[in-house]
Amino acid sequence: MIKTLLFSGAVGLLLLLWAFVVEPRLLKICRYRLSAPELAGIKAVFASDFHFAPGDGRRLQKIVDAINAEKPDIVFLGGDFVKGHRENTSMSPEDIAAGLAEISAPCGVYAVWGNHDAWQKHEKITAALQNVGIVVLANSNRRVECRSKVFYIAGVEDMTTGRPNVERALQGVKPPVVLLSHSPDVFPLVPDTVVLTLAGHTHGGQVRLPFVGAPIANSRYGQKYLYGLKEENGHRLIVTAGLGTSLLPMRFGSVPEIVVIGWQ
Repeated sequence: MIKTLLFSGAVGLLLLLWAFVVEPRLLKICRYRLSAPELAGIKAVFASDFHFAPGDGRRLQKIVDAINAEKPDIVFLGGDFVKGHRENTSMSPEDIAAGLAEISAPCGVYAVWGNHDAWQKHEKITAALQNVGIVVLANSNRRVECRSKVFYIAGVEDMTTGRPNVERALQGVKPPVVLLSHSPDVFPLVPDTVVLTLAGHTHGGQVRLPFVGAPIANSRYGQKYLYGLKEENGHRLIVTAGLGTSLLPMRFGSVPEIVVIGWQ
């Protein structure tokens, strides 16, 4: 009986160490190959849900180095750059922007803001990012020329703290279009003009248990858009597990990642 209790305690301690110490510090590359002749040859990186806290300078540099190592043509950032409701729980927008300014992408870096950014006044992170050349889209779009291809990048405001307007975001665009949204819950509203929707917010559940899934999905659709590549009626959505943590500084079964997309 005592041996069983000791063994159970040791296993429990190891799981806690993994969830609170090891897994949140990991970083994996998740790769997708998508068919889209109009974007063939373009390589993109998508990263989201950074949640940079004070003292996270090394983690910021690690993420930027991992992005640059992929030699992307274009980079998409899905919001939640800051952490928590109060400024003292987060790295400053200026320091975050200075770190992300080191991202190298010849066709540009495009972003949307998330709910954490809004809790700390998203205008601050928007201004800081745009001051270093990162384009922040809020129910708006940009025309992009990349590797002799012409397409549009559109972005909507956060669904829980803003007023996302897909129609306004896509005003004046011509296919193909890539749509950025912090939350995947916008996906059912996306029209045929969009070749790919990119979202974060769910953290892949942040805690994902075997045979059970994520106790907290952070989506009105439950686990339907929790993580990965989804296809509905010819539409594609990629939901990333993101990079940081919220509520508790832990991850289990949802390793921090950056997404690499290659079109062919």
